[in-house]
Amino acid sequence: MKRYGLNYRGENNEDEKKDDKNLDELKNIGTMDIPEFLNDIQYLTIIGEIEGHIMAPPQKKATKYEHLIPLLIASMEDPKIKGVFIILNTIGGDVEAGLALAEMISSIDKPKVSLVLGGGHSVGVPLATSTDYSFIVPSASMTIHPIRTTGLVIGGPQTFRYFEKMQQRIIDYIIRTSNIDRDTLMRLMYATDEIANDVGTILIGQEAVDYGLIDEVGGFSDALYKLRSLINNDKE
Repeated sequence: MKRYGLNYRGENNEDEKKDDKNLDELKNIGTMDIPEFLNDIQYLTIIGEIEGHIMAPPQKKATKYEHLIPLLIASMEDPKIKGVFIILNTIGGDVEAGLALAEMISSIDKPKVSLVLGGGHSVGVPLATSTDYSFIVPSASMTIHPIRTTGLVIGGPQTFRYFEKMQQRIIDYIIRTSNIDRDTLMRLMYATDEIANDVGTILIGQEAVDYGLIDEVGGFSDALYKLRSLINNDKE
C-alpha cells in the first residue's frame, strides 16, 4: 500500500526510482551514476573509407558524406553547440565527397579542431586541415599522393586534363588551409622512393607538423583543451 509518496515499508518512492535507475545502468553499461558532461561540442568521426556517389562494399567500414553534412548543418544552426571536434582515422576515398566535407567544415564559423588518430590518408589530408587548429597523435600517419582511379577510363587527353584539374583543387585547398608551401607539397606528392609501386610520401606524427601540414602533435586532451580555449576566445 502506497500513501503520500511512501510505500508499505515507509520508504520514499524517489529512492526506489533511483535504485531502479542505478540497476538499469549497471545492467546496460556496467557502472552506475554516470556523470553528466557539457554537451556544447559536436563530435564527428570520419573513419574507414569516405563513401561518395557510389556505395562502398558492405564489408568495408565507410563514412557516408550525406550523413555528415546534416550534422554539420545542425552544428551551425544549434545555438547550444559552441564548437566542432573532428576525429579522423580514414584511408581516404571519394575525392569530391571528401573535398565537399572539408569545405563544409571550414565554412562553419564556430571554433573547430581536428585530431588524426591512426591515419588521415589521401583526401583525409584536406579534411584534417579544414579546421581552425589540427592535431596528430605521435603514431598516426598521413599519406600524400596524387589522385587515381581504378576501372575503365577513356584514354584521351580530356581524361588527363580532368584528373589534373581535380588534383589542382586538392592542392589549392591544402595550401589554403595549412602552413605547407606549394613546392614542398608537390615534392612530397610525387616522390618515387617512399611507397612501393606508387608515388607519394608517408608522414608520421611529428613529420606532418614539421612540414606545416598539421599544427601540433597531441592527443585527445590536448585537442579538447585547445577547442575549449578557442570557444572561450570566441565568446570574448
